[in-house]
Amino acid sequence: MMYPLVRELAAKSALVRVPVAVTCRVLKIARQPYYRWLADPVTDRDWAQAHLVDAIINAHADDPEFGYRLIADTVRDNGWEVSDRTVWKHSSRNSVWSVFGKKRGKNGKKAGPPVFDDRVQRDFTATAPNELWLTDITEHRTRQGKLYLCAVKDVFSNPIVGYSISDRMKSQLAVRAVENAVAMRGQVASCIVHSDRGSQFRSRRFARALTRHGLVGSMGRVGAAGDNAAMESFFSLLQKNVLDRRSWATREQLRIAIVTWIERTYHRRRRQTRLGRLTPIEFETIINQNLALAA
Repeated sequence: MMYPLVRELAAKSALVRVPVAVTCRVLKIARQPYYRWLADPVTDRDWAQAHLVDAIINAHADDPEFGYRLIADTVRDNGWEVSDRTVWKHSSRNSVWSVFGKKRGKNGKKAGPPVFDDRVQRDFTATAPNELWLTDITEHRTRQGKLYLCAVKDVFSNPIVGYSISDRMKSQLAVRAVENAVAMRGQVASCIVHSDRGSQFRSRRFARALTRHGLVGSMGRVGAAGDNAAMESFFSLLQKNVLDRRSWATREQLRIAIVTWIERTYHRRRRQTRLGRLTPIEFETIINQNLALAA
């Protein structure tokens, strides 16, 4: 608003005082609305709400994929004492919405026979790290062609413990993702690795990689999306927040965007209700500290 400026200039000493009529003419605003505002200026509550809206808009600008709950967490981290409901109200009034993506379609291919038993039975819970991992592959087009991502998620605290990105969807894509997860997590013997029945996960190379590290394979049923729903939820977030946000000219641009979102936003900024509104990194840090104290 320019009215406080008009009032400030009009209140200066006689040597530097600028008449209201002159200031309004220069700023191209009418005088009558100014005098109405002067008689009933904006209250402290209105100013506080305006600053809160600015904080909400700034939080959304930093991470446009965040919904109102995650925006509320960010605003509270910046010192505001505000409820999720209040943030939702101001977000709605100011059209601050999360970015929504499209649903993924099926490719029409039939799944092959399983090479592992289903050891999970849709029970996507774990009592400790490296007890149950989920893995799957997603793809997205660029103007250079498709780019494929294989990711491995630890069910205990939901971090992506390993991933691999390539322009070819071969068994090596899945093997590299598991190898990266093992290198990141260390002692992983007896950890269950659950996947769908994609050919990459049924390959001998993938099975040998699991055996080499003492991992236990598991596969869901044919046509049962719920058998790996927890991994699909991560890919749904990725689809909305990165893949469908824009068109991608090169595979390298998309690769950098995927890695940045996983490492910067998903791991370190995106709070999860199941983790007590903590990020995966925060949750694991607290768990590790408690284990160290207990030892």
